[in-house]
Amino acid sequence: MSFAEQTPDILTQILRDEAEVVASARAARPVDELRRDPEYAADRRSLRHALTSRRPAVIAECKRRSPSKGVLREPYDPVAIARGYAAAGAAAISVLTNARFFGGSLEDLRAVRATVPIPVLRKDFVIDEYQLDEARAAGADAVLLIVAALPEARLDQLHQGALERGLEVLTEVHDEAELDVALGIGAQIVGVNNRNLRTFVTDLAVSERIAGRVPKGTVLVAESGLRDGADLARLQRSDIHAFLVGEAFMKAPVPGDALAAMLAGAVAR
Repeated sequence: MSFAEQTPDILTQILRDEAEVVASARAARPVDELRRDPEYAADRRSLRHALTSRRPAVIAECKRRSPSKGVLREPYDPVAIARGYAAAGAAAISVLTNARFFGGSLEDLRAVRATVPIPVLRKDFVIDEYQLDEARAAGADAVLLIVAALPEARLDQLHQGALERGLEVLTEVHDEAELDVALGIGAQIVGVNNRNLRTFVTDLAVSERIAGRVPKGTVLVAESGLRDGADLARLQRSDIHAFLVGEAFMKAPVPGDALAAMLAGAVAR
């Protein structure tokens, strides 16, 4: 069953739109041009190392809006937000680059990468190798691949394509079946999205359940529904020590302060 057949209309729309965006981008800036960008040849920072060198490790997200929640932050200054995250102890920064549905851009990512000393993840709906070259040219250290969005063979191709370009991959799953697919293609960093794709309800028990099936050596990242230090402390009891958090920070008066409070709350318990 395809992603479009088993997920809400909004996600189907995102994937269809992404195909058009990629085609337009490729016409405007061919791959050869991307590869001539000075940033393409720059050294990468390791997301895996960042997530395993501290506990808890938070990938703090820059996100203007979402299809389900609308505008999360306006005015939106990803550079200032990322600078605050880095100062507060973020292990890495996630930048939404999808324009139509999330209000982001590759320029946001490029600007953030130039500002912070920690790894930067391109968070988008990657469906084509061209987006991997885009990510590298914009300075990304890692990219997101979503198991539910791609046939397994295509997922494998994009995963290998990212690694060949020196990009690490956060491979996102929603359940045990998708975890098996991720592990089957050799995923080393697995993100568990606690949000149900049909209902958009979040449940931290999803991460707890899947944690018991992840082999040693695989970095597990809990995503969605994380509100405070108590949530991080809860999941650490299931041996989950890496987290991706966006909405809770975007709605806070000062995102960096919210991150600092979350980290302090997790350690204090």
